[in-house]
Amino acid sequence: MNGAESLVKTLVSQGVDICFANPGTSEMHFLKALDNPAMRSVLCLFEGVATGAADGFFRMKGTPASTLLHLGPGLANGLANIHNARKAGSGMVNIVGDHATNHLKYDAPLASDLDGLARPLSHWVRRADGPHTIAADAARAVTAARPGRIATLILPGDASWGEAGEPAPCPVESPAFKAPPSARVEALARVLKKPEGPVLVILGGRACRGEALDLAGKLAAATGCRLATQFFSARIERGAGRVPLERIPYFVAPALEFLKDFRHIVTVETDEPVAFFSYPDCPSLLKPESCAVHGLAEKDEDGAAALAMLLDLLHARKTVARKQPRDKTVAPTGKLDPTSIALALAAALPENAIVVDESLTTGRNSMGLTAGAAPHDMIQNMGGSIGFSTPVATGAALACPERRVICMTGDGSAMYTIQALWTQAREGLNVTTIIFANRAYEILRTEYANMGFGALGPRASAMIDIDKPTIDWVAMAKSMGVPALRVAGVEDFHRGLTKSCAEPGPMLIEVCL
Repeated sequence: MNGAESLVKTLVSQGVDICFANPGTSEMHFLKALDNPAMRSVLCLFEGVATGAADGFFRMKGTPASTLLHLGPGLANGLANIHNARKAGSGMVNIVGDHATNHLKYDAPLASDLDGLARPLSHWVRRADGPHTIAADAARAVTAARPGRIATLILPGDASWGEAGEPAPCPVESPAFKAPPSARVEALARVLKKPEGPVLVILGGRACRGEALDLAGKLAAATGCRLATQFFSARIERGAGRVPLERIPYFVAPALEFLKDFRHIVTVETDEPVAFFSYPDCPSLLKPESCAVHGLAEKDEDGAAALAMLLDLLHARKTVARKQPRDKTVAPTGKLDPTSIALALAAALPENAIVVDESLTTGRNSMGLTAGAAPHDMIQNMGGSIGFSTPVATGAALACPERRVICMTGDGSAMYTIQALWTQAREGLNVTTIIFANRAYEILRTEYANMGFGALGPRASAMIDIDKPTIDWVAMAKSMGVPALRVAGVEDFHRGLTKSCAEPGPMLIEVCL
C-alpha cells in the first residue's frame, strides 16, 4: 500500500467518505487511490467550487468532507470559500498535493510557499514527512476538522507514491463541546430575574437549530425576551412549527433602530452585533451604550447545555415554547419585485427544503416573508466572500440527497463559481438555482450611497454594471447540462419554481429584473 492509498483508507475509516476534487499531476497517485469504492469522488471544475461544496456538506451533515487541491495555486483558488467556511464554523480536510521533496529545491514553476498559503485560514496544517506517517497525519487532520475547523494536509509527491505499509487502526474521535462555567450561567440567571429593561437573546452556530432552538423558545416564553440571529447565520431551522427568530438588519441605521431599546443582549455561540463594514461617522458596535452584553455560551461551547442550565435556574424547563404558525400561502400575482418573489418562494417551498441564500439585494425581504412557510433550513454567507452559494448548494445536496435545495443568488455573485452547475448536472443533484439578473453589482450602488458620494459617475458606474454584453444565463446553464428557463413575471416564476421542486435533478431559473 502506498501513501496515497493509506491516506484514502484512513479518511474513510474516520468517516470522511467524500472528496471534492480538482486534481493535477502531483496528485495522480491520490487520484488512483480514489478508485476505492468507499470514497465518493466528486469532480469540481474550479477549486473554489470544491472548497465551497465541502462547506455546504458540513453545514448539513455535521461531518467534514475532504478536498483535493493542486499545489499552491489550487489552494489559492479555493481560499475564498475556505474563508467563508471558517467563519461559518464548517470543518473540512484539505489534501493539497506538492512536488516531491527532492524536487522542491529546483523552484519549478508551480513551486510556492504552500505552508504559508495554508496557515492563515487553517486551524491545523501539517506537511507529511513520508508515506509511513500519512495514516496518522490523516487521522489527526480529521480530528482537527471534526468540531468545525479547517485542516490542511500537504502531501508531497514522494510521500504519496512511497511504500506505506498497512495503516494502523486509529480511534475515531468525536468533537466534545463543553457546557459553560456554572458561575457564568448563574450570574445571567440573576440578571434575567430582574432585567430592568428589554432583553435580546442572539443565537448563532449550532444554537439556531435542534434542541438549542427549542430551549431558546422556552426561555423567550418564560422571560419575555426576544430571540434573534445576526443578519448572516451558518444554518437556521425555520418555518412552520419551529421557534421563530428575528433578524438583526444589515445596514447600520436600521440595526441601530432595532437594538436601541434593549438593556441586555445575551449571546449564544455568537458575538455581539457589529456593522458589516465601517462607514464615515457611523459606529462599528451596534448596541446602545446603555446595553450590557452577556456571553452565555462561546462559539466552542455547547449552547444547548447552556440554555438548559439557565432554564433550570429559572425553573422554566417545562415552559412551552412559542412556535411559528403555518401561513396560508397563496401564489402571488402582479409585478415581479422583492416582495412578490419572497411570497412566491414561500408558496412553492417543499417540506424540508434547504435554502442557500446569497441574494444580497433582491432576496433581502425573503426571510421575513417565508417565516411561516413549510419547515426548511436556511444557509447564509458568514464570510462575505461572494461566489459562495452555488458550491455550498452543491455540497448540501450531496449531504442530503433526499431534500430539494433552493439556491438564490445574484448574477454578479453567480459568475464567480458558476462551474458548480456542471457538477450538479454530472451528479444529478436536486438543486434549483435562481439567478436574480439585475445586470449589476446592485449591492454596491447602495454601499456607494452609504459612503455619501451621491450619484455614480459614468466611470464608477461602469465598474458596477455587468451588462454590455448581457449574460445569457439560460444558455450558460444548458451548456453545462442544466435545464433552464427565463421568467419576467411572478406567476411564471412561481410556476417554474414549483415545477423544479417536483422533478429530480438540477434546474436554473433566470429572473429578469
